[in-house]
Amino acid sequence: MARRLRIRHTTRVSYAQAAVSSHNEVRMTPLTLPGQTTLDARVAISPVATTWSYWDYWGTQVTGFDLMEPHAHLTITASSLVETSPPDPLPGAPTWAEVADQAANSRLLEYAHPTSRTTVPQELIERARETAVALDPHETAVAVSALVADQVSYLPGVTSVNTSAAEAWEQGAGVCQDIAHLTIALLRGLGLPTRYVSGYLHPEREAELHRPVAGQSHAWIEYWAGDWCGYDPTNRTRADDSHVVVGRGRDYADVTPHKGVYRGVTGGPPEVTVEFTRVA
Repeated sequence: MARRLRIRHTTRVSYAQAAVSSHNEVRMTPLTLPGQTTLDARVAISPVATTWSYWDYWGTQVTGFDLMEPHAHLTITASSLVETSPPDPLPGAPTWAEVADQAANSRLLEYAHPTSRTTVPQELIERARETAVALDPHETAVAVSALVADQVSYLPGVTSVNTSAAEAWEQGAGVCQDIAHLTIALLRGLGLPTRYVSGYLHPEREAELHRPVAGQSHAWIEYWAGDWCGYDPTNRTRADDSHVVVGRGRDYADVTPHKGVYRGVTGGPPEVTVEFTRVA
């Protein structure tokens, strides 16, 4: 049974002194995919700015805008209405040889190699290999995700967007971004093409209709086993109709919700809020 979610994602940036100008990119518009349909989406900017949209190399919708007048504050509000459905059954697991052949002869190769955020010591990959011995690709994704979740406790505030997978493992704590990066690093090390997914997760699986609830952005993974299959290692579950996909890439850097440059004095970190309302 499909569900409909209204999502309101607000980012507020305050500068120590008025920024002379800024140039921005926003990736906050949910995709339309099998099992997910974006019925309405818009991005509002304050101060008011002219926006333009395009699709980046990884298939994410980007909203760009420039502010050429001095501004002490910037508010970005992305609103969307998305219909989601439960995931289809998993495809039959390919052999590891079939995975390797596909990865070597398609764009899957881009998701098979480490990035700066998804590089880990070889001994960690060997530990993952021991965990996944004799398992098929689906079973391996679940087992490695559990290995990561057992090691890295969910604890906001102890890492940053620049924390690497190896650092998160050593700290033993992080957020969904860190857990996703680490799971990706280990699965790629085992030969399974895996990509980073940025989006939203409704915090209440049995949400009451028309009642707004506070949430946050979320990150999980998709691994290739005959088709792309979503899995949420932070919550140890398949990605389902509570998950809303905004973008996919090699790691967080490919799908950063808001990035840009500005001329002015460095300010504090942005204030981000996400509100969900289930309407059907």
